[in-house]
Amino acid sequence: MNAVLLILPLFLIRFGLLGIINKEALKRAAFFAPVEGREKIAFYAYEISNAVLILYPLALQIHMQTLLYDAGLFVYAAGVGVLIVSTVCFAKPGQSGINTNGIYRISRNPMYLGYFLYFAGCVMLTRSLLLLFSLLVFQLSAHWIILSEERWCIRRFGREYEQYMLEVRRYI
Repeated sequence: MNAVLLILPLFLIRFGLLGIINKEALKRAAFFAPVEGREKIAFYAYEISNAVLILYPLALQIHMQTLLYDAGLFVYAAGVGVLIVSTVCFAKPGQSGINTNGIYRISRNPMYLGYFLYFAGCVMLTRSLLLLFSLLVFQLSAHWIILSEERWCIRRFGREYEQYMLEVRRYI
């Protein structure tokens, strides 16, 4: 089975679901906080790894008769679930503009967690070492992107975001 099927939910959730719930949220989701210094390198690594994670599966097959298949399917489904829940919550921020509802009470960055699970499932289902390497680059660079987002949020929301940071973990 072609792995292109693995990528379809990503677009349906990221653009379809988010656009249906809140078109303004689509603009917010496309926004990148300003990066500084070495974060610029992380930004480019993030963009390249994203391209590989999304495009390379077009050339891959899902290996259904392997030990990793069931585990991969579980991790992939968990990633899809986290992405759906975090997307719905992202579309409906609080009055101040900070997302503190739903899953954002548990993690300040549930979408990144969802993306990691989602792509980890893709790696397991395709058994691709290049996809695994891209996922590792993605995750390392995403951390630097998150740091720039946190800095931007502190500047924009001030003490309210700093308090949120004290109450809710960065990942899980």
